[in-house]
Amino acid sequence: MDLRQLEYFVAVAEERNFTRAAERVHISQSGVSAQIRQLERELGAELFDRSARTATLTVEGSAALDHARAALAAAGAVGRAVSDVSGLVRGRIAVGMVTGCTITPLFDALAAFHRAHPGVEMSLQEDNSARLAEGVRAGAVDLALIGTAAPAPAGLETLTLVSERLVAAVPAGHALTRQRRVTLRDLSRHPVACMPVGTGLRTVFDRACAAQQLEPVIALQASAADAMADLAARGLGVAVLSESMAARYRDRLVPLPLVDVEAPALLVLAWKKTPSPAVRELLEHSRRAFFGPEPKD
Repeated sequence: MDLRQLEYFVAVAEERNFTRAAERVHISQSGVSAQIRQLERELGAELFDRSARTATLTVEGSAALDHARAALAAAGAVGRAVSDVSGLVRGRIAVGMVTGCTITPLFDALAAFHRAHPGVEMSLQEDNSARLAEGVRAGAVDLALIGTAAPAPAGLETLTLVSERLVAAVPAGHALTRQRRVTLRDLSRHPVACMPVGTGLRTVFDRACAAQQLEPVIALQASAADAMADLAARGLGVAVLSESMAARYRDRLVPLPLVDVEAPALLVLAWKKTPSPAVRELLEHSRRAFFGPEPKD
């Protein structure tokens, strides 16, 4: 008795037809029949009643079916276990990171993963969020840190790391600082410094403007928050940033919450729905790096 015979037996039992079972396992019908006959000889009992048009399990066949399925599942688990170990000994993992986003906990997670699995070859690339998300879907990137307006971009699993509202960042003395509340319409009366199309923050901003039928002048675009802050500090445009971004520049910019933009800008880790062992491990390191160890019971 071997696993191939059990696979054919289960296929015939589930399809209730030797021809359909043969198509399912990709061999000839005569091949399936021969293997089932061999299995029956080894077991000393007929597994199917062949007198009708459909292949019906005998009492002996019904008794064997669950055990055959369990044996196939166990064999699959053995293969997956070996694959998981092999993938963490000599695998590869490609990580993506949104351009200009220096997130120290991610670097801590990468370092911890490398120490735990030095045999895994690791690469890191920068790009905008839209292209990184497509790279994950296509399999070119295994795990990506991206900005997004949606908690779960289509076809991807995500872990939300940051969820923040948008703010307008301006130098002290700017006209907007004299207002008690700053709206998107107020902002649109000034030239804007914003991240490029394809970034999560820009997507949130563009959607909020479209919802109010506003068309602000995007005078300046930069992928790095530092560059936008420098431009805004020189009075060249109102920088649109997230709350934590703006907080880093309080020495030269005043952050003004945009009171009518409720949708947050999200920073997430994104991966395919069936992650590799290396991705699962890196995700665990990332959770610990960003949120700390899970409390013990």
